[in-house]
Amino acid sequence: MRVLLSGASGMIGTAIGALLESQGHEVLRLARDPKRARPGDVRWQPGSPLNPAALAGFDVVVHLAGRPVAALWTKQTKSEIRSSRVEGTANLAQGVAQSFLANGKPRALVGSSAIGYYGSCGDERLTEECEAGLGFLAEVCRDWEGAASAAAMAGVRVAQMRTGLVLDADGGALAKMLPLFRLGLAGKLGSGRQWWSWVSLEDTARAYAFAVEGESIHGALNLAAPNAVTNAEFTRTLGRVLHRPTLLAVPAFGLRAVTGEMGEEMLLASQRVIPQRLLEAGFEFTDVELEPTLRKLLG
Repeated sequence: MRVLLSGASGMIGTAIGALLESQGHEVLRLARDPKRARPGDVRWQPGSPLNPAALAGFDVVVHLAGRPVAALWTKQTKSEIRSSRVEGTANLAQGVAQSFLANGKPRALVGSSAIGYYGSCGDERLTEECEAGLGFLAEVCRDWEGAASAAAMAGVRVAQMRTGLVLDADGGALAKMLPLFRLGLAGKLGSGRQWWSWVSLEDTARAYAFAVEGESIHGALNLAAPNAVTNAEFTRTLGRVLHRPTLLAVPAFGLRAVTGEMGEEMLLASQRVIPQRLLEAGFEFTDVELEPTLRKLLG
């Protein structure tokens, strides 16, 4: 298949593109920077409509692009996070819909979302049937997913991956944690009782490829390993793997004072996510337990 990929230069996009190419698919990119575009890539600006004719030669579009959320949430930052996801997805979905109605392609749009959709839910086990929660991230995720409706209404198969904490030693949240953990200066955040739903980068790429190829895969799918852990357990496990103490703790009020709303929703929120629809569809996770996954990633 010919696959068009946005966000291709990011950690997740790079892994997905490499895996799809290894499986024999041709992968081209939605490129915002003309200097980084390769022959065959499609130029676009997320804030502007996309020419449907540019999409007619692709079987599937995989849409990952969006402003990173791991930053202090100023009013401007929140506006950029929201518009990059909601407006960008709406413009892309409209182009996909028009191209499909005119040419029969692309047949599928596989988009990204996040488990922030559920808000903070304590110990509740969260499947795809659970409703959207409260908070900035929950609102963004709800509208982000809804922005793809134009493609779905046109008859395009739309799948959206509600992704958890993606683990890789060379990027993302884990790479940012490692320096403090290696110095023995890390510990649980707040009470440590909040659930962290994680997934390895390898399984993230494999799940996206599964959705690209699976003609019956559609709707929202939780992309997180079957065995979530609490923040305290995550902290102890990573310390054990690195042979470092994790006796320190960051009080919730201190974390809120430094990181504000972002820390409240991304670090202290509790989301115990179950990947029910992926499992029911026959997807098999390679990395299901945290400790062996960390040992594999960290050597």
